Formats: sequence, structure tokens, C-alpha cells
Amino acid sequence: MKKIKFSLVIALLGMVSLVGAQNASFSIKGGLNMSNFYGDELSDKNMKTGFHIGVGADFEFAPNMAIQSGLLFTSKGAKYTYSSAELNVNANYLQLPVHFAYKIDVMPGTRVVLHAGPYIAYGVSGKRKIDSQITDILKPIFGEPEVNTFDKDFGYKPFDAGLGLGVGAEFGRILVDLGWDMGLTNISRINNADVKTQNAYLSVGYKF
Repeated sequence: MKKIKFSLVIALLGMVSLVGAQNASFSIKGGLNMSNFYGDELSDKNMKTGFHIGVGADFEFAPNMAIQSGLLFTSKGAKYTYSSAELNVNANYLQLPVHFAYKIDVMPGTRVVLHAGPYIAYGVSGKRKIDSQITDILKPIFGEPEVNTFDKDFGYKPFDAGLGLGVGAEFGRILVDLGWDMGLTNISRINNADVKTQNAYLSVGYKF
């Protein structure tokens, strides 16, 4: 936990230093998420619709090249079957990406943006529900039919990290972005289980 908090503090300080630089800018952004979990033991996986909202920082350190970061509140989740239990998961994270971006001038005031890089996220709220009947065999694994998503006994691990990529456009101060985040961290607390996040998103923003 201390390492996670330290990493978030360092990342936030890095954002502040970037924003203070000469070619840095702020933005506000929000949009739609389409997420689910993936893993070898999961079946009947269905997308969950969610949203994201937050602030971004863009530091152009060379012509047409930038480091992009930000802090987002993002709603993810999944519907899937594990060991005959049908799970419905809502998971809210604070997420901090750090992407390298390459910007292509299309016409005056319009640029296409290609970006990719890592992210870290920490779960802050949500509910995990069992839509099927919990048997005596499953109850020691999943607990009650409804628990906090990040419950320390029957929920998921709150820390997540992975890689993201996307393509966007800058129309003056208006930003549009389409991307995908792939979690590389096993968030399951069940022994020998493998559960990871993935999320596709469409974002619209305004640059100051």
C-alpha cells in the first residue's frame, strides 16, 4: 500500500512539473467506457458500459512529440461466469496514464494524435454481485451475494497496471480520443485464478 501511494505521489508531482513547463497544457475530458475482464478461467464474458472523467496534461517536448498524462475517475467492470457463479462487477478506479504521443499535422489547427504507454490505477469503490445462487461450496470463495468490489476477503485487489494505446484528434481546443487499455496485473484474490481488466473508451475533451 505504501509503495502504491508513493508511486501515485511521484506521478502527480511529475504531472505538476510538466504542467509548469513552457509547452504544457491542461485539459478536461470525459466519455464512454466499454470494459470487461479476461482470463483463462472466465467464460460468458460480456461488456459493461461505464464512463470516465478527469483532467489531462500534455507536454510537447519536441516538434510533434509529447508526453501525455492525467488523472481520471474511470468506471470499469464485467459480467462473467467463474466456477458456475455468474458475477456482475462494477469497479471504479482512479487511473493515471503516461503516454508518448506523436502528432501529425493534417491542416491548420487540426492534428491526428497517436499515443501509447503504461498506466497505473487504484480501485476506490464499486459492488460485486452474484446473479446466480451461491452454493455452500462457492460461499467460502465469494462470500455474500453482494460485496464491495475491493473487499479485502472476497473482492478484487485494488491495484491495477497495464498498457494503453489510442488514436485521437485535436481540432483547435477540442480533443477527441479513441483508445484501449489492457491490464497486465492479476486482480483476483482467489488462489490460482487469473483475472485482468481491459477497457475500450471514447473520450471528448477541451484544452485550455
